[in-house]
Amino acid sequence: MTPETPLSVPSGGTFGGVTVRQATEADVGAMSAQLCRAFADDPVMAHVFRNEGRRTKAMTAYFTSQIRGDYLRFGGCYTTDDHLGAAVWGPAGKPLLTGMAGIANLVKVLPYVVSHLKSTLDMISLIESMHPHEPHWYLATLGTDPDAQGRGIGSALMRPVLDHCDAEGLPAYLESSKERNVPFYARHGFTVVKEVPLPHGGPSIWTMWRKPQGPPAL
Repeated sequence: MTPETPLSVPSGGTFGGVTVRQATEADVGAMSAQLCRAFADDPVMAHVFRNEGRRTKAMTAYFTSQIRGDYLRFGGCYTTDDHLGAAVWGPAGKPLLTGMAGIANLVKVLPYVVSHLKSTLDMISLIESMHPHEPHWYLATLGTDPDAQGRGIGSALMRPVLDHCDAEGLPAYLESSKERNVPFYARHGFTVVKEVPLPHGGPSIWTMWRKPQGPPAL
């Protein structure tokens, strides 16, 4: 599978009054800034980017690299015109970013984790080892601006892909970094596989799996 290989990816739509669309290169900066706000109190981000004074810059580098370097070209990134939310999905069939390309994608993040690089790499290795091998959609990141939470934006950002999964008979997978978000994902059909403590005294994450639930209702 190469970046030029076409993948079956939904374009977006309006769900619960919220219109979402596929992101473009022009959206990356605003999406990264919005995700920094959404993840400001995230325990995994705090564990990885331990210098509180540099954390926003570190998360900006991380989200920018994640979106632009690994996901955007495959079409699974979604946002809203007002950039109050973002979803970063890996389509079924998207290759993993490994080897020199994977290393290059981490360069901008390296200055923020160099003091505890081994624990960071151990965490990445553990998370990657738990990924299912069967074809599935992977929700790498979902975040809503704190001032806009409770408006259905997060749910709307997931709907294009979840409806696509149901129509195509594909499962979906994610890791929740907050226990309080588990019920939200459960309402969308995800079930907890297991709670996983991250290595070197890190917080827990919750791996979650969603079976296809049949074609979406018309």
